[in-house]
Amino acid sequence: MTQGHVDIAIVGAGPVGMALAAMLVARGVNASGIVLIDTKTPAAAQQDARSIALSYGSRQLLEQVHAWPSSGTPITEIHISRRGSFGRSLIESRDYDLPALGYVCRYGSLVQTLHEALKTSGVTMLRPATVSAVNETADKLMLQMADGSALEAALMVQAEGGVYGTQQQKALSRDYQQSAIVATVHSSAPLAGRAFERFTEEGPLALLPQDDGYSLVWCARPARIETLLAMPESDFLLALQQAFGQRVGSFTKVGARNSYSLGLNANPASTARSVAIGNAAQTLHPVAGQGLNLGLRDAAVLASLLAQTSTPEKLAQFIASRGSDRNITLRLTDLMARVFASGPDQSLSQGLLGMSLGLVDVLPRLKRGLADHMIFGWR
Repeated sequence: MTQGHVDIAIVGAGPVGMALAAMLVARGVNASGIVLIDTKTPAAAQQDARSIALSYGSRQLLEQVHAWPSSGTPITEIHISRRGSFGRSLIESRDYDLPALGYVCRYGSLVQTLHEALKTSGVTMLRPATVSAVNETADKLMLQMADGSALEAALMVQAEGGVYGTQQQKALSRDYQQSAIVATVHSSAPLAGRAFERFTEEGPLALLPQDDGYSLVWCARPARIETLLAMPESDFLLALQQAFGQRVGSFTKVGARNSYSLGLNANPASTARSVAIGNAAQTLHPVAGQGLNLGLRDAAVLASLLAQTSTPEKLAQFIASRGSDRNITLRLTDLMARVFASGPDQSLSQGLLGMSLGLVDVLPRLKRGLADHMIFGWR
């Protein structure tokens, strides 16, 4: 049974997919020609308590569609260092005349705000629903749904939960040889607004200010992550203290610890009538927190092009136009994660790398270029 025809089918209603739908409507695309498909109900997605990092540039994009969550914790400083080495870099929002470099939000809060922005837009939402197969011809796509129905579309955009992206990410993550622990931690002397990116021989360790504590992302080899997960709370806090140091005092409490494998997907699937954005297009190392921000920039560029005309030619233009931002961000985050974990703490090579962080502070053009890319992407 065919449900009907739409101009644009967006598969995946995470933040990037929902933002794309809102941006399309804001740019004048007929909302009745857009369908948003996801396996989760809105209520289930809004219960997701994960922490996410959003740049100031992403805030500007979301404010344009009235979907900026009010509960974000601002990041006004980013402190970057290498354990066991001299040298550090400090990026401050005041140096760029910005109220914040970025923000830490709850995933559920962001998707709730986006859902509220879309509720009265006229965009059709099929949730929960699953796309089981896609058949493409020269002039259309036929999306086969798991319930036996079908939907005809002129174009398809794969966002989070896309048809192809998940399988690619799993296949590549086995080669990456790193996993990450995420948790909420508290310390005796938190520094308001300051985020930390601490490189160790195991991998990067990030502390992002959130509410009265920190959102922790700790990357290491899978075996080490399993050991850390199994530790009693006191032993875990001690291990974290040894890896991070005393910059925020003593760690006093940790919430539920969860882990996930890290993957690198730099080969987005596309056809004449379909394109991938967000996590379906690229999976980044979490160092510098660029994944969601890159996906929102994908959505903004694609919405601008499809607002002109929703044709396969515009999808081709999108792929060509996003190459520089996507490739530079992928290479930068991958390089940082690998190079700073390529030798043991206090080794000569890592000492020189640590000193290079100090050089960033005395080279204003280099520092501004790094900050500009983290905040706004490659322009």
